[in-house]
Amino acid sequence: MEAIDPAYGTTTLLLIAAGAVALLLFLIIKVKLHAFVTLVLVSALTALVAGIPVADVPSALSFGFSNTLGSVALLVGFGVMIGRLLEITGGAQVLADTLIGRFGEKRAPLALGVAALLFGFPIFFDAGLVVFLPIIMTVARRFGGSMLLYAFPAAGAFAAMHALVPPHPGPVAAAELLGANIGLTLIVGAPVAVVSWYVGAYLVSQAIGRRIHVDIPASLFGEINGGRDIAAGTEDVDPSTAAAGGTATRTAPSFATVLGILLLPFVLISFNTVLNTLMTAGIIEDGATWAEYLKLLGTTSIALLITVIVATLVLGLRGRSMADVSDILDKALGPICAIILITGAGGMFGGVLRLSGIGDALSSSLSNLGISLILQAFLISTLLRVAQGSATVALTTTAGLLSAAVAAADLSSLQLTALVVAIAAGATVLSHVNDSGFWLVSRFFGMDVKTTLKTWTVMETTLGLSAFAISLGLWAIA
Repeated sequence: MEAIDPAYGTTTLLLIAAGAVALLLFLIIKVKLHAFVTLVLVSALTALVAGIPVADVPSALSFGFSNTLGSVALLVGFGVMIGRLLEITGGAQVLADTLIGRFGEKRAPLALGVAALLFGFPIFFDAGLVVFLPIIMTVARRFGGSMLLYAFPAAGAFAAMHALVPPHPGPVAAAELLGANIGLTLIVGAPVAVVSWYVGAYLVSQAIGRRIHVDIPASLFGEINGGRDIAAGTEDVDPSTAAAGGTATRTAPSFATVLGILLLPFVLISFNTVLNTLMTAGIIEDGATWAEYLKLLGTTSIALLITVIVATLVLGLRGRSMADVSDILDKALGPICAIILITGAGGMFGGVLRLSGIGDALSSSLSNLGISLILQAFLISTLLRVAQGSATVALTTTAGLLSAAVAAADLSSLQLTALVVAIAAGATVLSHVNDSGFWLVSRFFGMDVKTTLKTWTVMETTLGLSAFAISLGLWAIA
């Protein structure tokens, strides 16, 4: 669905967007109305007030909802299945023990963040977060304290890699539109992401976690044999064996097996992301049959489907029947219904804001500001991020708006890369209620909206500001 012609001027549209966000927060925080109901209600009201024709309102609502749900539902569903199998077999505990053994107990949050940085190279934010969730929960339950101490270093790592490092779509698209070298963007973007993560996400998350306590939520994957599981060091008793009066203790899988299960989706997804980058650069012929098959395997949903099947065979069938494994997977899906619906409704709200013309009106009014290109890039990207929620949309839209001015400025290769970093930084800050990622973090880690704004929004902002500070330094020395 295409955006409509704006019915109002830029100022009015921005006031409508601000009013919609304020109403959303009031209904959720003060009135305590359910987040899913609130998001749908405010999305419908915003569409009407912003001038979307009444006949087009249902289509406008389903546009953002279906687009978000189409990717998130499969991803989260397969992800919790993998997580459930890792948790019930003790695989998550094995990985956690190994990480802690290498880094030490005091550096458990750092270990999670470093692992997420490595895994975050080829995989999107939401996919990485879902796959890592059982590991985060296992480490958090082992050491106690605020959930934020363990969850945010990993979540911030995935966010940093997704925004700043090719072959993720946002930085790749921005580099293409600005004429920046993708290889240089990768070489520069990776260390920028690591430094930005350490300063703006890891250190900040530890400060926030010591100040704000968030209880470790109950497992999303359901009760494990009435509360007994291998990860806790107890027996995992097969129902049929127990009925016969005996017991059967299953040993936890090896570290290599668990690591292989976790690496499988990352390797498969890298087929897609890396091949797209090579095709864009002209190294591989666009449309080559063998490459298309590998890209299919690397589609996130297909990669996770393959991983579920492999995890079922390697982990689930260790002393269980396929019927038992199917029951385990079925029970894993129930608790995530609310997460999927709320995330989809968050996408609906962001979609309405885009279709109403708020983003385009904002862009056109800011693209001719009389300030330096790098500051202009950051500000436009930030305002687009705040207005419509999607980091990728903010990245690509800002780069498209500035492409003509950049072409006329005769910038060096490093300056072009610095602009890409600045745009990515602006697209990272101020994640709030129109961002589907905001709702994933809120629901996965058991936080209400107010707490999520005080923690996740703050950390995303410091992460983006750290990246922008580095881009200014690159701009100055280029």
